[in-house]
Amino acid sequence: MRTVLRSTLPVLAILLLVSTWSLAETAAETYKTTCAMCHGPDGKGDTALGKNLHAKDLTSDEVQKKTNEELSATILKGKENMPGFEGRLTQVQINGLVKFIRSLKK
Repeated sequence: MRTVLRSTLPVLAILLLVSTWSLAETAAETYKTTCAMCHGPDGKGDTALGKNLHAKDLTSDEVQKKTNEELSATILKGKENMPGFEGRLTQVQINGLVKFIRSLKK
């Protein structure tokens, strides 16, 4: 039994690392396909559409000071010119986007 556990643990650890990396990749891809058009690849909102719609700079202190729950609610329900993504994104995707937004901090 111990031999099986010893040989299985490294495999499980590798699977955990791969799944964590996969989640990060998914969040980046979700951002790219859902948010980057307005907020730009760097989150600064410095795109033609972002400037026109006054997209928030996701790297700004104003955005970064928000709680995860506030960011999640904004993504879900929308705010000002930003549409909500309720029904289009899962809670897992929204949580991934919140983490991705945190990674954009200046």
